[in-house]
Amino acid sequence: MSMKLSQFKFNLPKELIAEYPSKNRDESKLMVVHRDTGEIEHKTFKDILDYFDEDDLFVFNDTKVFPARLLGIKEKTNAKIEVFLLREINENTRLWDILVEPARKIRIGNKLYFGENNELTAEVIDNTTSRGRTLRFLFDGSNEEFHKVLKQLGKTPLPDDILRLRDLTKEDNERYQTIYAANEGAVVAPTAGFHFSREILKRMEIKGINRAFVTLHCGLGNFRQIEVEDLSKHKMDSEEMILNEETAALINNTKKNNKKVCIIGTTTMKAVESAATINGKVKVFSGWTNKFIIPDYEFQIADAMITNFHKPLSSMLIMACSFGGYDLIMKAYQEAIENNYKFLTYGDAMLII
Repeated sequence: MSMKLSQFKFNLPKELIAEYPSKNRDESKLMVVHRDTGEIEHKTFKDILDYFDEDDLFVFNDTKVFPARLLGIKEKTNAKIEVFLLREINENTRLWDILVEPARKIRIGNKLYFGENNELTAEVIDNTTSRGRTLRFLFDGSNEEFHKVLKQLGKTPLPDDILRLRDLTKEDNERYQTIYAANEGAVVAPTAGFHFSREILKRMEIKGINRAFVTLHCGLGNFRQIEVEDLSKHKMDSEEMILNEETAALINNTKKNNKKVCIIGTTTMKAVESAATINGKVKVFSGWTNKFIIPDYEFQIADAMITNFHKPLSSMLIMACSFGGYDLIMKAYQEAIENNYKFLTYGDAMLII
């Protein structure tokens, strides 16, 4: 029986949305949910390695968030606008997919200026959606110089859930990023990875727990509202991903040796399951995925999963319920609310095992 969107509704008290990250990455709360017994434990993230042994494998998403928010003005009127860079379509012609606010004033042919001294100019080439546009940046230097200017002018793309509560701070530049981020391309951070500190990675090494990396460039589609009650009719936005030979070999060997594979975050789960074959292995994958995991999905690879506490009606909550079991995860969420766990981007962590 297919599940309906409305079954993933719950009341999230505003005060439980984490406005700021915890002082230290690994000091957030950790709820441990046991799928076999239904037991729920309350720990701190530093306890995470107690649940794993030598030769188990943690799989991370090493995408790196780029500063995707640009503040600018429109030619002639000097009206203030905000541009959110989604992705570079063509680096030679400097074409980008973007969202713009306020959209109604931004038309094809308009020129937009960014930076105090108009260091960057862009021209609107096309309309893609009601808020979406294609921009061509007009810049004389090399690609490297262009990206350097973009970085200088851009701001960390902290989600609106937090920006409604407070302004961006310097700290966000560092904390809205995992410490192992390596391949730039995301406009949304893979937040389950925020809890990993250098100390935990070091302790993993000492304990003999292996690590592997996939790259999935998380897009804004993760925050897009699902607008259909029948989940089988929802289409996810496509995201670019790479799962290389080294990672495929590590995952396949871990499965072969009957050791645990722990997936860090919903984006990593999406990537690994996109590369999975029906015989419980993964193959090398480089391309795009729009995988949407809903209850009754048969997971091929993961034995455990670390994830944050998500928004009602979100694709991330639906995936957590698919992996942990709907009744158990919804019960765990009620317990999280009763115990003042923090939710969303900078919130606490859940281990489903």
